[in-house]
Amino acid sequence: LILIGGFVQLLAGFLAFRKYDHLGGAAFLTFSALWSHLVDIGAGNSEGFTAGSIAFLVLNAFLIILASSFNVVLLCMALAVELLTICFLLFTLENLPLPFEIVMLIILSIICFYGATASLANCMFGKDLMMMGPPLFTVESSRKDTKDPPPCICPRSHCTSGLRTIADLLNTGAVCGVPTDTVYALAASCKHPEAIEKVYRIKDRPQEKPICIFISNLDQLRAASPPISPLLWEFMENVYPGGIGCIIQKGEWLKKLGVGAGYSRVGTQDSIMIRVPDLTVLVHLIDMTGPLAITSANPSGEADSTHHDMVISRLGHKLEGVLCDGESDEVVASTVVNCTKIDESGITIIREGCIPAVKVMQIFESVKSR
Repeated sequence: LILIGGFVQLLAGFLAFRKYDHLGGAAFLTFSALWSHLVDIGAGNSEGFTAGSIAFLVLNAFLIILASSFNVVLLCMALAVELLTICFLLFTLENLPLPFEIVMLIILSIICFYGATASLANCMFGKDLMMMGPPLFTVESSRKDTKDPPPCICPRSHCTSGLRTIADLLNTGAVCGVPTDTVYALAASCKHPEAIEKVYRIKDRPQEKPICIFISNLDQLRAASPPISPLLWEFMENVYPGGIGCIIQKGEWLKKLGVGAGYSRVGTQDSIMIRVPDLTVLVHLIDMTGPLAITSANPSGEADSTHHDMVISRLGHKLEGVLCDGESDEVVASTVVNCTKIDESGITIIREGCIPAVKVMQIFESVKSR
Protein backbone atom coordinates (compact mmCIF):
# COMPACT_ATOMS: atom_id res chain seq x y z
CA LEU A 1 0.00 0.00 0.00
CA ILE A 2 2.83 2.37 0.88
CA LEU A 3 4.60 1.61 -2.41
CA ILE A 4 1.37 2.19 -4.37
CA GLY A 5 0.83 5.53 -2.61
CA GLY A 6 4.37 6.65 -3.38
CA PHE A 7 4.04 5.64 -7.04
CA VAL A 8 0.74 7.53 -7.43
CA GLN A 9 2.29 10.66 -5.90
CA LEU A 10 5.31 10.36 -8.21
CA LEU A 11 3.10 9.96 -11.29
CA ALA A 12 0.94 12.92 -10.31
CA GLY A 13 4.04 15.09 -9.87
CA PHE A 14 5.40 14.05 -13.27
CA LEU A 15 2.12 14.87 -15.05
CA ALA A 16 1.87 18.22 -13.25
CA PHE A 17 5.30 19.19 -14.56
CA ARG A 18 4.29 18.11 -18.05
CA LYS A 19 1.34 20.53 -17.79
CA TYR A 20 3.72 23.31 -16.62
CA ASP A 21 2.21 23.19 -13.13
CA HIS A 22 5.55 23.57 -11.36
CA LEU A 23 4.13 24.17 -7.88
CA GLY A 24 1.85 21.14 -8.01
CA GLY A 25 4.62 19.00 -9.48
CA ALA A 26 7.11 20.00 -6.79
CA ALA A 27 4.58 19.31 -4.06
CA PHE A 28 3.66 15.86 -5.35
CA LEU A 29 7.31 14.88 -5.86
CA THR A 30 8.11 16.05 -2.33
CA PHE A 31 5.25 14.00 -0.92
CA SER A 32 6.42 11.02 -2.97
CA ALA A 33 9.82 11.29 -1.31
CA LEU A 34 8.06 11.35 2.06
CA TRP A 35 6.21 8.12 1.18
CA SER A 36 9.61 6.54 0.48
CA HIS A 37 10.62 7.36 4.06
CA LEU A 38 7.62 5.39 5.20
CA VAL A 39 9.18 2.41 3.45
CA ASP A 40 12.40 2.98 5.42
CA ILE A 41 10.46 3.06 8.66
CA GLY A 42 8.53 -0.03 7.71
CA ALA A 43 11.84 -1.77 7.04
CA GLY A 44 13.14 -0.74 10.45
CA ASN A 45 15.73 1.68 9.05
CA SER A 46 15.40 4.83 11.22
CA GLU A 47 19.02 6.03 11.00
CA GLY A 48 19.20 9.72 10.12
CA PHE A 49 15.42 9.99 9.97
CA THR A 50 15.26 12.76 12.57
CA ALA A 51 17.40 15.10 10.43
CA GLY A 52 15.37 14.20 7.34
CA SER A 53 12.08 14.93 9.12
CA ILE A 54 13.32 18.34 10.26
CA ALA A 55 14.32 19.12 6.67
CA PHE A 56 10.86 18.08 5.52
CA LEU A 57 9.27 20.34 8.14
CA VAL A 58 11.14 23.36 6.78
CA LEU A 59 10.53 22.50 3.13
CA ASN A 60 6.89 21.71 3.65
CA ALA A 61 6.37 25.01 5.47
CA PHE A 62 7.21 26.81 2.21
CA LEU A 63 4.88 24.46 0.34
CA ILE A 64 2.06 25.37 2.73
CA ILE A 65 2.52 29.06 1.98
CA LEU A 66 2.57 28.42 -1.77
CA ALA A 67 -0.28 25.90 -1.69
CA SER A 68 -2.55 28.44 0.04
CA SER A 69 -2.51 30.45 -3.20
CA PHE A 70 -3.04 27.37 -5.36
CA ASN A 71 -6.04 25.27 -4.26
CA VAL A 72 -7.71 23.84 -1.17
CA VAL A 73 -6.75 20.19 -1.79
CA LEU A 74 -3.04 20.96 -2.12
CA LEU A 75 -3.17 23.15 1.00
CA CYS A 76 -4.85 20.39 3.05
CA MET A 77 -2.31 17.89 1.77
CA ALA A 78 0.59 20.14 2.74
CA LEU A 79 -0.87 20.69 6.22
CA ALA A 80 -1.45 16.96 6.70
CA VAL A 81 2.12 16.20 5.62
CA GLU A 82 3.41 18.78 8.11
CA LEU A 83 1.48 17.12 10.93
CA LEU A 84 2.61 13.68 9.80
CA THR A 85 6.23 14.81 9.80
CA ILE A 86 5.76 15.95 13.38
CA CYS A 87 4.38 12.48 14.10
CA PHE A 88 7.57 10.97 12.67
CA LEU A 89 9.66 13.11 15.00
CA LEU A 90 7.55 12.01 17.95
CA PHE A 91 7.94 8.44 16.73
CA THR A 92 11.71 8.70 16.85
CA LEU A 93 11.40 9.96 20.44
CA GLU A 94 8.95 7.15 21.23
CA ASN A 95 6.35 9.69 22.37
CA LEU A 96 3.79 9.19 19.60
CA PRO A 97 0.33 8.05 20.83
CA LEU A 98 -0.90 5.19 18.65
CA PRO A 99 -4.47 6.58 18.14
CA PHE A 100 -3.05 9.91 16.97
CA GLU A 101 -0.73 8.15 14.52
CA ILE A 102 -3.59 6.08 13.09
CA VAL A 103 -5.86 9.13 12.69
CA MET A 104 -3.15 11.17 10.94
CA LEU A 105 -2.28 8.35 8.57
CA ILE A 106 -5.95 7.90 7.67
CA ILE A 107 -6.43 11.63 7.06
CA LEU A 108 -3.26 11.88 4.99
CA SER A 109 -4.18 8.78 3.00
CA ILE A 110 -7.62 10.14 2.14
CA ILE A 111 -6.31 13.58 1.16
CA CYS A 112 -3.39 12.18 -0.82
CA PHE A 113 -5.57 9.64 -2.59
CA TYR A 114 -8.14 12.28 -3.58
CA GLY A 115 -5.51 14.88 -4.55
CA ALA A 116 -3.46 12.45 -6.63
CA THR A 117 -6.56 11.01 -8.31
CA ALA A 118 -7.97 14.46 -9.07
CA SER A 119 -4.64 15.67 -10.47
CA LEU A 120 -4.30 12.56 -12.63
CA ALA A 121 -7.84 12.85 -13.97
CA ASN A 122 -7.67 16.60 -14.61
CA CYS A 123 -4.24 16.39 -16.28
CA MET A 124 -5.12 13.41 -18.46
CA PHE A 125 -8.44 14.77 -19.73
CA GLY A 126 -7.57 18.48 -19.69
CA LYS A 127 -10.75 19.31 -17.75
CA ASP A 128 -11.62 19.96 -14.12
CA LEU A 129 -13.41 16.64 -13.64
CA MET A 130 -12.67 16.57 -9.90
CA MET A 131 -12.83 19.73 -7.83
CA MET A 132 -9.59 20.97 -6.26
CA GLY A 133 -11.07 24.04 -4.56
CA PRO A 134 -10.26 27.75 -4.94
CA PRO A 135 -7.04 29.33 -3.61
CA LEU A 136 -7.11 30.66 -0.06
CA PHE A 137 -5.72 34.00 -1.24
CA THR A 138 -4.54 35.50 -4.51
CA VAL A 139 -1.83 38.05 -5.20
CA GLU A 140 -2.94 40.79 -7.54
CA SER A 141 -0.32 42.17 -9.90
CA SER A 142 0.33 45.90 -9.76
CA ARG A 143 0.25 46.09 -13.53
CA LYS A 144 -2.28 44.84 -16.01
CA ASP A 145 -1.54 41.46 -17.50
CA THR A 146 -3.56 42.23 -20.59
CA LYS A 147 -3.62 45.40 -22.60
CA ASP A 148 -6.83 47.16 -23.44
CA PRO A 149 -8.05 46.34 -26.95
CA PRO A 150 -7.15 48.97 -29.56
CA PRO A 151 -9.90 51.44 -30.50
CA CYS A 152 -9.74 50.39 -34.17
CA ILE A 153 -8.51 47.56 -36.40
CA CYS A 154 -4.70 47.45 -36.18
CA PRO A 155 -3.18 44.81 -38.50
CA ARG A 156 0.58 44.39 -39.06
CA SER A 157 2.08 45.70 -42.28
CA HIS A 158 4.22 42.61 -42.90
CA CYS A 159 1.11 40.41 -43.15
CA THR A 160 -0.65 40.18 -46.51
CA SER A 161 -3.94 39.75 -44.67
CA GLY A 162 -3.29 42.99 -42.79
CA LEU A 163 -2.66 44.89 -46.01
CA ARG A 164 -5.86 43.49 -47.53
CA THR A 165 -7.82 44.45 -44.43
CA ILE A 166 -6.76 48.09 -44.67
CA ALA A 167 -7.29 48.10 -48.47
CA ASP A 168 -10.83 46.78 -48.01
CA LEU A 169 -11.56 49.47 -45.42
CA LEU A 170 -10.25 52.24 -47.68
CA ASN A 171 -12.20 50.91 -50.66
CA THR A 172 -15.42 51.12 -48.64
CA GLY A 173 -14.86 54.76 -47.68
CA ALA A 174 -13.00 54.42 -44.39
CA VAL A 175 -10.15 56.60 -43.12
CA CYS A 176 -7.05 54.72 -41.93
CA GLY A 177 -3.63 55.51 -40.54
CA VAL A 178 -0.83 54.25 -42.79
CA PRO A 179 2.97 54.33 -42.74
CA THR A 180 4.82 56.32 -45.39
CA ASP A 181 8.49 56.74 -46.24
CA THR A 182 8.47 59.84 -44.01
CA VAL A 183 5.98 59.96 -41.10
CA TYR A 184 2.61 58.28 -40.53
CA ALA A 185 -0.31 59.62 -42.51
CA LEU A 186 -4.10 59.51 -42.72
CA ALA A 187 -5.32 57.93 -45.93
CA ALA A 188 -8.66 58.05 -47.73
CA SER A 189 -9.62 56.72 -51.14
CA CYS A 190 -9.94 59.38 -53.83
CA LYS A 191 -13.07 57.53 -54.98
CA HIS A 192 -14.87 58.53 -51.78
CA PRO A 193 -15.13 62.33 -51.28
CA GLU A 194 -16.98 61.80 -48.00
CA ALA A 195 -13.93 59.98 -46.64
CA ILE A 196 -11.72 62.95 -47.58
CA GLU A 197 -14.18 65.24 -45.79
CA LYS A 198 -13.88 62.99 -42.76
CA VAL A 199 -10.09 63.45 -42.79
CA TYR A 200 -10.61 67.20 -42.33
CA ARG A 201 -12.91 66.56 -39.35
CA ILE A 202 -10.59 63.99 -37.75
CA LYS A 203 -7.62 66.38 -37.87
CA ASP A 204 -9.57 69.61 -37.32
CA ARG A 205 -7.79 70.68 -40.49
CA PRO A 206 -8.73 74.07 -41.97
CA GLN A 207 -10.69 73.66 -45.19
CA GLU A 208 -8.40 76.04 -47.06
CA LYS A 209 -5.42 73.69 -46.60
CA PRO A 210 -5.36 71.25 -49.56
CA ILE A 211 -4.75 67.50 -49.35
CA CYS A 212 -2.29 65.80 -51.69
CA ILE A 213 -2.53 62.43 -53.43
CA PHE A 214 -0.14 59.47 -53.49
CA ILE A 215 0.33 57.19 -56.49
CA SER A 216 2.41 54.03 -56.69
CA ASN A 217 4.59 54.88 -59.71
CA LEU A 218 5.11 57.40 -62.50
CA ASP A 219 3.71 55.00 -65.10
CA GLN A 220 0.27 55.64 -63.61
CA LEU A 221 0.79 59.34 -64.20
CA ARG A 222 1.96 58.81 -67.78
CA ALA A 223 -1.13 56.71 -68.53
CA ALA A 224 -3.31 59.67 -67.49
CA SER A 225 -1.52 61.91 -70.07
CA PRO A 226 -1.24 65.13 -68.02
CA PRO A 227 0.07 68.26 -69.81
CA ILE A 228 3.54 68.02 -68.26
CA SER A 229 6.63 69.48 -69.94
CA PRO A 230 9.78 67.36 -70.61
CA LEU A 231 11.64 69.34 -67.91
CA LEU A 232 9.03 68.50 -65.30
CA TRP A 233 8.98 64.84 -66.35
CA GLU A 234 12.75 64.72 -66.02
CA PHE A 235 12.61 66.37 -62.58
CA MET A 236 9.95 63.95 -61.37
CA GLU A 237 11.93 60.96 -62.58
CA ASN A 238 14.85 62.16 -60.47
CA VAL A 239 12.89 62.76 -57.26
CA TYR A 240 10.42 59.84 -57.37
CA PRO A 241 10.06 57.65 -55.46
CA GLY A 242 11.05 59.68 -52.44
CA GLY A 243 10.23 62.31 -49.87
CA ILE A 244 9.54 65.17 -52.31
CA GLY A 245 6.03 66.19 -53.32
CA CYS A 246 5.53 68.09 -56.56
CA ILE A 247 2.72 70.59 -57.00
CA ILE A 248 1.53 70.56 -60.63
CA GLN A 249 -1.40 71.91 -62.63
CA LYS A 250 -4.73 70.24 -61.93
CA GLY A 251 -6.96 69.01 -64.72
CA GLU A 252 -9.46 66.45 -65.97
CA TRP A 253 -6.58 64.02 -66.47
CA LEU A 254 -6.82 63.30 -62.72
CA LYS A 255 -10.02 61.36 -63.38
CA LYS A 256 -8.10 59.09 -65.74
CA LEU A 257 -5.59 58.60 -62.94
CA GLY A 258 -8.38 57.16 -60.82
CA VAL A 259 -9.17 60.13 -58.59
CA GLY A 260 -12.83 59.94 -59.54
CA ALA A 261 -15.45 61.49 -57.29
CA GLY A 262 -12.84 62.98 -54.98
CA TYR A 263 -11.57 65.35 -57.68
CA SER A 264 -12.93 68.49 -56.03
CA ARG A 265 -11.72 67.51 -52.55
CA VAL A 266 -8.01 67.07 -53.31
CA GLY A 267 -5.60 69.89 -54.04
CA THR A 268 -6.82 73.39 -54.84
CA GLN A 269 -8.97 74.55 -57.71
CA ASP A 270 -5.95 74.88 -60.00
CA SER A 271 -3.19 72.65 -58.58
CA ILE A 272 -2.52 69.31 -56.94
CA MET A 273 0.45 67.89 -55.07
CA ILE A 274 1.43 64.38 -56.18
CA ARG A 275 3.97 62.11 -54.54
CA VAL A 276 5.31 58.61 -55.19
CA PRO A 277 6.36 57.17 -51.80
CA ASP A 278 9.49 55.09 -51.39
CA LEU A 279 7.90 52.47 -49.15
CA THR A 280 7.04 49.02 -50.51
CA VAL A 281 4.09 48.32 -48.23
CA LEU A 282 2.41 51.64 -49.08
CA VAL A 283 3.03 51.19 -52.81
CA HIS A 284 1.34 47.77 -52.65
CA LEU A 285 -1.55 49.31 -50.76
CA ILE A 286 -2.01 52.01 -53.41
CA ASP A 287 -1.96 49.34 -56.12
CA MET A 288 -4.89 47.71 -54.30
CA THR A 289 -6.88 50.91 -53.76
CA GLY A 290 -5.91 53.39 -56.45
CA PRO A 291 -4.67 56.92 -55.65
CA LEU A 292 -4.99 57.87 -51.98
CA ALA A 293 -5.68 61.27 -50.45
CA ILE A 294 -2.91 61.69 -47.87
CA THR A 295 -2.18 64.04 -44.99
CA SER A 296 -0.06 63.65 -41.86
CA ALA A 297 -1.60 61.59 -39.03
CA ASN A 298 -1.72 64.18 -36.30
CA PRO A 299 -4.20 66.74 -34.98
CA SER A 300 -3.77 69.95 -36.94
CA GLY A 301 -0.94 72.07 -35.57
CA GLU A 302 0.64 69.27 -33.52
CA ALA A 303 3.81 67.25 -34.08
CA ASP A 304 3.94 64.48 -36.67
CA SER A 305 3.33 60.84 -35.65
CA THR A 306 6.48 58.74 -35.97
CA HIS A 307 5.09 55.41 -34.69
CA HIS A 308 1.81 53.57 -35.15
CA ASP A 309 1.24 53.72 -31.37
CA MET A 310 1.17 57.51 -31.62
CA VAL A 311 -1.48 57.34 -34.32
CA ILE A 312 -3.59 54.89 -32.31
CA SER A 313 -3.37 56.88 -29.08
CA ARG A 314 -4.02 60.27 -30.70
CA LEU A 315 -6.56 59.47 -33.39
CA GLY A 316 -7.37 55.75 -33.14
CA HIS A 317 -10.85 56.35 -31.69
CA LYS A 318 -11.73 58.37 -34.83
CA LEU A 319 -10.28 55.91 -37.38
CA GLU A 320 -11.47 52.60 -38.80
CA GLY A 321 -7.98 51.13 -38.95
CA VAL A 322 -4.23 51.69 -38.54
CA LEU A 323 -1.63 49.75 -40.54
CA CYS A 324 1.09 49.09 -37.95
CA ASP A 325 4.66 49.32 -39.27
CA GLY A 326 6.65 50.32 -36.20
CA GLU A 327 8.96 53.32 -36.15
CA SER A 328 8.78 55.66 -39.16
CA ASP A 329 11.81 56.22 -41.37
CA GLU A 330 11.80 59.98 -40.79
CA VAL A 331 10.78 62.36 -38.01
CA VAL A 332 9.47 65.10 -40.32
CA ALA A 333 7.16 65.11 -43.32
CA SER A 334 8.10 65.40 -46.98
CA THR A 335 9.51 68.45 -48.75
CA VAL A 336 6.92 70.23 -50.91
CA VAL A 337 7.99 71.86 -54.21
CA ASN A 338 5.85 74.09 -56.43
CA CYS A 339 6.46 73.02 -60.03
CA THR A 340 3.55 74.80 -61.71
CA LYS A 341 5.91 77.30 -63.39
CA ILE A 342 8.97 75.13 -63.71
CA ASP A 343 9.59 76.11 -67.38
CA GLU A 344 9.22 79.85 -66.83
CA SER A 345 10.80 80.58 -63.46
CA GLY A 346 11.92 77.25 -62.06
CA ILE A 347 10.72 75.64 -58.83
CA THR A 348 9.84 77.06 -55.42
CA ILE A 349 10.26 75.31 -52.06
CA ILE A 350 6.92 75.57 -50.25
CA ARG A 351 7.90 73.43 -47.26
CA GLU A 352 11.28 72.05 -46.33
CA GLY A 353 10.96 68.58 -44.87
CA CYS A 354 13.05 65.43 -44.79
CA ILE A 355 14.84 66.36 -48.05
CA PRO A 356 16.90 69.57 -47.60
CA ALA A 357 16.00 72.46 -49.88
CA VAL A 358 19.62 72.68 -51.02
CA LYS A 359 19.52 69.09 -52.28
CA VAL A 360 16.24 69.68 -54.11
CA MET A 361 17.70 72.72 -55.89
CA GLN A 362 20.80 70.73 -56.80
CA ILE A 363 18.65 68.06 -58.42
CA PHE A 364 16.70 70.71 -60.35
CA GLU A 365 19.80 72.51 -61.56
CA SER A 366 21.31 69.19 -62.67
CA VAL A 367 18.17 68.26 -64.62
CA LYS A 368 17.88 71.75 -66.13
CA SER A 369 21.49 71.75 -67.33
CA ARG A 370 20.89 68.48 -69.20
